Amino acid sequence: MPKLKTIQAIAKRVRITKSGKGKKVMKRMAGQDHFNSRENGKTRRNKRRDESSATVDMRNIRRALAK
Repeated sequence: MPKLKTIQAIAKRVRITKSGKGKKVMKRMAGQDHFNSRENGKTRRNKRRDESSATVDMRNIRRALAK
């Protein structure tokens, strides 16, 4: 059976934490491209952080990143 290929579109957008319980899948906060000057300060600061993806998506993301 051949090796499974990593889906590069997903690999460029998410990362899996190296340690911790359950190894979360981290992704960037949505809506950071442009028009951020109109956001208030709280929203702009929160957009700087990565967020963990939804629990239902983690299984599919890990399967797509089969390494």
